[in-house]
Amino acid sequence: MSHAGAPVGGLLVLVDPVARRLDGESVRIAKDVLSAGAAAKICLPDSPEEFARALARRGHRQPVIVGDDRALVRAVGLLHRERGLGEGALALVPVGPVGSLGLARSLGVPLSAVSAARAVLDGSVRMCDLLVDDSDGVVLGGLRIPPARRVPRPTGPSVWSAYRSLVRTLVRPAAVAAGGAAAGRYRLRVEADGVLLADVDQPVEDLSVRTRDDGGLAEVVVRTGGGFADSTVTARAKTVTVSGADFRYRADAAMTGPVRRRTWTLRPGAWALTLPR
Repeated sequence: MSHAGAPVGGLLVLVDPVARRLDGESVRIAKDVLSAGAAAKICLPDSPEEFARALARRGHRQPVIVGDDRALVRAVGLLHRERGLGEGALALVPVGPVGSLGLARSLGVPLSAVSAARAVLDGSVRMCDLLVDDSDGVVLGGLRIPPARRVPRPTGPSVWSAYRSLVRTLVRPAAVAAGGAAAGRYRLRVEADGVLLADVDQPVEDLSVRTRDDGGLAEVVVRTGGGFADSTVTARAKTVTVSGADFRYRADAAMTGPVRRRTWTLRPGAWALTLPR
């Protein structure tokens, strides 16, 4: 890490509207601490569009996001698409329910508004890896293809005919043969740097790809089933491609899909985050 300190151009404090609605007191504390320690322009966007416009007009100010994981991912994604990640470090003051701050915690950001705001003013910069997919989406921490949902079987006779009608509509037997999700598994082809980790004849029960922030390779873990026993394959790679049946995946805090093919490429040290020294 390198020492950061308050930036010469001041701070652009972007307060996510969800944070204002859910925890106005933590937002007030963050604004007070940041304004007391640096020249701070406070922006209170009311929509994602206003958030994007304010970030684009940051000038030489360091962006400070006051909000949850989704707000941070949104900011990094916007800066990535305008090729602005190399201009300087981002900072985060986490505000939101604990369940919406898992990424912030894993990155090392204090969950206390006071501690996080103080780290913005007198912290250190850490270079972080980034996963970028082929639709220009970004993943900061990790992504996962969880087990496919099993449709619960109703027990009451009164709903049985409706259930059978729903199943006939939504689940085609041919879909399973062609690679559809069944019994919590997906028929997918998984490649890491061109090396085959799983193919459509090995039902994938779970897959995860995580950045390591060591400037190296992403960590890939694939759990397959369909035989006498499940097996787990691990690898480290720069590029991961998943293809096959329709699948959804969780990237950081958000579910995405369904898609039939997606490639993620690791970009080592692509963005910088201010953290406590």
